[in-house]
Amino acid sequence: MHPEFETYLQAQGSLPPNVIQRISDLAVQKTLRRNESILNTGEICRHKIFVLSGMLRTFTTSADGSEHILLFSPEHNWTLDPASYDQQVPSRVSIGTVEPSDVLCWHKSNFDALLAEIPQFRGFTNKLISRNIYLNRERILTTLSGTAEEKYDGFVRMFPNYLLRLPLRMIASYLGISLKTLTRIRHAQLQRH
Repeated sequence: MHPEFETYLQAQGSLPPNVIQRISDLAVQKTLRRNESILNTGEICRHKIFVLSGMLRTFTTSADGSEHILLFSPEHNWTLDPASYDQQVPSRVSIGTVEPSDVLCWHKSNFDALLAEIPQFRGFTNKLISRNIYLNRERILTTLSGTAEEKYDGFVRMFPNYLLRLPLRMIASYLGISLKTLTRIRHAQLQRH
């Protein structure tokens, strides 16, 4: 039983209690320390992950050691490497914790079985996929055409609660700007207020 997850699913709408229980029963809970990996580059992503508490990040590390963050996944969000998971090929990204986190994991075979036997759950996951595609598209457009200031302003608008939870270097990495530039932008904004 995972009461917090079950409450989350109940709030999403149309799943009856017995279905919610079935989905919950197939999950394995893991407690992760800060900066602990749940998927490393080169491994095959074999699990769907739901964040009960804490925050995860999906990232790559370039040859020079710099980190490029693609996604933050705080509590009540799902995460995985979709390409590795769907095709069962080595992942090009890593997923690790930003802060101590509790997650639920479903093995691919179990999750696929749930999708096959519960049409309402398949509909729910399709809505999540569509939302993520939309959010990623918006992020790509901002990344391609926005100034550093516009990227930061968009981040603050979209994720105001992240500012207190994330180190500046991670925000800069997510935005694709240098820490120095981010510090300059934040300093200029403080001067205006």
